[in-house]
Amino acid sequence: MKKIINFTKIALASIFFVSSSFPSIADIKIGILHSLSGTLAISETTLKDTMLYLIDKQNAKGGINGEKLVPVVVDPASDWPLFAEKARELLTVQKVDVMFGCWTSVSRKSVLPVIEELNGLLFYPVQYEGEESSKNVFYTGAAPNQQAIPATDYYLEELGVEKFALLGTDYVYPRTTNKILNQYLIDKGIPESDIFVNYTPFGHSDWSKIVSDVVALGADGKKVGVISTINGDANIGFYKELAAAGVSADDIPVVAFSVGEEELSGLDTTNLVGHLAAWNYFQSAESDLNDEFVAEWKSVMGTERVTNDPMEAHVIGFNMYVKAVEKAGTTDVDAVRAAMYGIKVPNMTGGMAEMLPNHHLSKPVLIGEIQADGQFDIISQTTEVPGDAWTDFLSESAPLISDWKDLGCGMYNKETSTCIQLKSNY
Repeated sequence: MKKIINFTKIALASIFFVSSSFPSIADIKIGILHSLSGTLAISETTLKDTMLYLIDKQNAKGGINGEKLVPVVVDPASDWPLFAEKARELLTVQKVDVMFGCWTSVSRKSVLPVIEELNGLLFYPVQYEGEESSKNVFYTGAAPNQQAIPATDYYLEELGVEKFALLGTDYVYPRTTNKILNQYLIDKGIPESDIFVNYTPFGHSDWSKIVSDVVALGADGKKVGVISTINGDANIGFYKELAAAGVSADDIPVVAFSVGEEELSGLDTTNLVGHLAAWNYFQSAESDLNDEFVAEWKSVMGTERVTNDPMEAHVIGFNMYVKAVEKAGTTDVDAVRAAMYGIKVPNMTGGMAEMLPNHHLSKPVLIGEIQADGQFDIISQTTEVPGDAWTDFLSESAPLISDWKDLGCGMYNKETSTCIQLKSNY
């Protein structure tokens, strides 16, 4: 296996290009917009590391079309308005050709007006609520039909869950996802009175009352399941309170949409064994490509470092960007966008990811069970599912499709055959 060259040197170079006011010698500048401090650093720092690793590896191959790639790292510090400021800095001062970044939907939505104004390009690697399609964003994480809906079906069909606690951090992703799931569950025959919804702030730490309410939900003997869109370091307190209350996965299973290997690496998982997460990739996925990726990552970053789903999304997005630039022969945003449609690259689970005209990927859906070592035993896996920008389970969204390739529209109403221009939606 080829050894990655001098990762530390690349990381130091990225710091230089952020702080220097002198013209860059870079041929292709890659903006990295991930929080390295604040409540979301627990999840985002490793994505910065992933991008440096990918850039280093591509440069070892000769760059793209013979041009060197240079990372430009900024720290939006888990501060949503600062994401917009840093995105503007990357595009107007640093003059990056593309950006990889954001974690929460509120950070992405903060960046959207900036990149649409300046015609920037963002690869967004995290599962999200859907209900959006910008020509300036490629969404390489899961849409609800590639994570939230299949996880709910698993609860209904495999675990026999009859009552649902939808617990989320108080921002757009959990609220929109739970709006979709609430309607989906009602359509499936679950009474609204059997759906408990609760939101907490970022960094929330006192979970005793909420866990008590969830336990009380099952007082009538019906099976209760938790669907968690809790984000960031608040997960640490939530899982600790579950353990303190003696709640096991057999009693009340939790399926999380924002907890992966990276988040579990900071937890004592002894009492979490059996709880679930739904993603499109786990480190434990069995494929030759994943074995190579995991081994190479650990050789560069250290044996204690893990891989996770948003990392795989960055790998896929980066590899697609490389192919698109090679195909277009330029880093011009409009040319790269046109070249992206239909590009296929291998995913880490043994299949192929394809970029669709709606700027979403085809992705398999995996459900994993937490193990004592902080890894996941994959207990369910589908074939590739095309990402849907607009859910079929809300009446206002059901008629909408996104097609930037042929229709040139992110909100096309099939019933009226019209394109809706609604930037304020972002």
